[in-house]
Amino acid sequence: MSKKITQTAGRDQLGDFAPQFAHLNDDVLFGEVWNETAIDLKTKCIVTVVSLMASGITDSSLQYHLMNAKNNGVTKEEIVAIITHCTLYTGWPKGWAVFRLAKEVWNEDNVAAVTEKDRFQKEIFFPIGAPNDAFAQYFVGQSYLAPLSTEQVPIYNVTFEPGCRNNWHIHRAKSGGGQMLIGVGGRGYYQEWGKEPVALTAGSIVNIPAGIKHWHGAAPDSWFAHLAIEVPGEETASEWCEPVDEETYNRLSAQA
Repeated sequence: MSKKITQTAGRDQLGDFAPQFAHLNDDVLFGEVWNETAIDLKTKCIVTVVSLMASGITDSSLQYHLMNAKNNGVTKEEIVAIITHCTLYTGWPKGWAVFRLAKEVWNEDNVAAVTEKDRFQKEIFFPIGAPNDAFAQYFVGQSYLAPLSTEQVPIYNVTFEPGCRNNWHIHRAKSGGGQMLIGVGGRGYYQEWGKEPVALTAGSIVNIPAGIKHWHGAAPDSWFAHLAIEVPGEETASEWCEPVDEETYNRLSAQA
């Protein structure tokens, strides 16, 4: 069975602003055209790269399709020959621009340059930080922690790999306390006990009073980062509870 191509970028980024465009991008272009079987995926990837190169498109969309080409079997030798051949028809500056992107994607001596984690780091302003080992027992999946301010008001950038989320937990305080979340990049969720999950993206703000049971983390198919701001209070502490059950979390996949 051939690999099925799915895409949600249209709805993720433009769903509310341009729903018809999002539908055409996700359901028609990727849902139908990319899954048409007359030519294989590798050939489609090559045709797409060549089309974008000929159009002078050398932004993140070309980088995505170069990665897609590599993931569907286009070798370094093949992409070099393809770009060289197209350069003679499309122009030298376009060849140089595409080679710069392709060199990064196919640079097998520098695997870190093409990891999903490093690509996400390029999308966000704050550092991802180190693995959040001290709190690993309270998370499903890998999270990262970068202290931004440890004086006056503590602020941390928390990054979740796709599918990562923390357990249900409660911020306790005799007075004051609680937490604020500010979305930094990617797509994630926040949910209070007894309520429906709320989608979070860059710029989303969540105010969490002390005493509210909740969880937050990444969407099943996306990295996610948020600032965690500890609200000053008296006798503050965090009470960690049970993990989010798989049935509850997996429903988010169907909603994505």
